Amino acid sequence: MKTYYDTYHFQWKEWLKLALECAVICAGIDYLFYKSLWAIVLMLPVPFLFYRWKKRERIRERKKQLDYQFKDALYTLDVALQAGSSMETAVICCIRDLEKLYPKDADILQELIYMETQMHLSVPLETLFVDLAERSGLEDIENFAAVFATAKRSGGDFSKIVQKTARMLTDKIEVKKEIEATVAAKKMEQVVMSVMPFGIILYMQLTSPGFLQILYGNVFGAVTMSICLGIYFLAYWMGCRIVDIEV
Repeated sequence: MKTYYDTYHFQWKEWLKLALECAVICAGIDYLFYKSLWAIVLMLPVPFLFYRWKKRERIRERKKQLDYQFKDALYTLDVALQAGSSMETAVICCIRDLEKLYPKDADILQELIYMETQMHLSVPLETLFVDLAERSGLEDIENFAAVFATAKRSGGDFSKIVQKTARMLTDKIEVKKEIEATVAAKKMEQVVMSVMPFGIILYMQLTSPGFLQILYGNVFGAVTMSICLGIYFLAYWMGCRIVDIEV
């Protein structure tokens, strides 16, 4: 079956985890900022927003993993082509090699197995790569599919063209992984800084409960806390954008 990477369907365990996470977030915000049952009622849209955010995160993470897996597939294809195999044979060899690296349900393995079954039905390999590029929406796969299809049509030294393209894309994906490792510490710092405001309010509530009491149970306090919460979410969004580096 084809997989469309712009969509994601949660399993029931993931739904349960999302519900618990959302409940904890809503209860925490209500306790720290409002201490009112009305605030819980007004936060009813939050689960839908939380679901959409988590869905985008899952889609993005899945695409990133597919991109990294595709790098390993390109390396294996390059080795097989250097050994004199045809592209179709190289894809089959790639499946055997990647089965040693990834579990059977890995996306790249499922895609290559799908290609193998379609090749037995006389579907051109370049068509299958173009189809994968359209479904994944990944620039690296789109570039490889475009070069592969053009090389098939125009002829020439097909093996060298594909090998050179595979090496270039492999280097690019490797740079992405290096950048990801470099900014990993900054991302952790951003997470810690995002938690700090909640920790400060909780600390003040536990150690000096009367200090913030004026902000609860009245309109002025609710408005003030809402403004602070809005500024916090804006800062969190900006922090995520800053550490999100694309190649």
